[in-house]
Amino acid sequence: MDMIDPFGRAITYLRVSVTDRCDFRCVYCMAENMTFLPRKDLLSLEELDRLCTAFINKGVRKLRLTGGEPLVRKNIMHLVHELSRHLKSGALEELTLTTNGSQLQRFAQELADAGVRRINVSLDTLDPEKFHAITRWGHLDKVLAGIDAALTAGLKIKINAVALRGFNDQEIPDMLRWAHGQGMDMTVIETMPMGEIDTDRTDQYLPLSLLRSQLERQFTLTDIPYKTGGPARYVEIAETGGRLGFITPMTHNFCESCNRVRLTCTGTLYMCLGQEDAADLRAPLRASEGDELLSKAIDEAIARKPKGHDFIIDRLTNRPSVSRHMSVTGG
Repeated sequence: MDMIDPFGRAITYLRVSVTDRCDFRCVYCMAENMTFLPRKDLLSLEELDRLCTAFINKGVRKLRLTGGEPLVRKNIMHLVHELSRHLKSGALEELTLTTNGSQLQRFAQELADAGVRRINVSLDTLDPEKFHAITRWGHLDKVLAGIDAALTAGLKIKINAVALRGFNDQEIPDMLRWAHGQGMDMTVIETMPMGEIDTDRTDQYLPLSLLRSQLERQFTLTDIPYKTGGPARYVEIAETGGRLGFITPMTHNFCESCNRVRLTCTGTLYMCLGQEDAADLRAPLRASEGDELLSKAIDEAIARKPKGHDFIIDRLTNRPSVSRHMSVTGG
């Protein structure tokens, strides 16, 4: 049976944050000294499997593992291998993940062996010094080696770059050529006001309409109907032969076609990335061995899915419009 929200949208895409921890501290995402959830609050890998399976039984066809950094969760490959049974049965069309690339050298081949076909790698710059500055703890050479390992393993890769004014906006043409030169798609994302961080977001914000007009000075962009199940709108770039996606939560929200919900590593379900409304699925999950209570809780949550989000970067108070960090909900 399918999950249909109050606005007639079928919910077929579940994003699961398997950990709120990360081995980077990207400046637009986290504060340097983050307080992470106590481990006892986290769902076990078995509980995550049970929850994901309940959603697949209710019509989810695409499952994305996120974080924090999903590959730093202890024994995460056990969960990936368990979930891959749904690919084999045909119940799940796609199992994928979003990663910062730091652990890909270790896990790329195993991910491919488990039936993962494509992954997203978050990467905002190809300049090693700028990379270290924006991630605080990351090393570009390790990420590039991870990307090579993933390509060698046969994984398709999409590079996700957050567009930051005065940081990487001038570099995006070169990143495009690099990504497309290796057969990778690329997506640029507007920075979103989520969670208290140590810098002022209003200075970093770059509307993608502006970026697009800058790109059009040196590239030919053609809108195409290509979709991967998420919110990106794609163009084809004649000069590189590759695809570029735009994710514009600030200047053009894409809520009318929203098909996704987000589950955190503590079992909290967010029906919208840009709203605070949430449902606790951990309590019904742990209350009984059967899934009737859980199923009912999921139905009640989907029935509250909002029409859309209202992100604003508030220049007066400089407060985020959503208080939780992006690393909690998993992008």
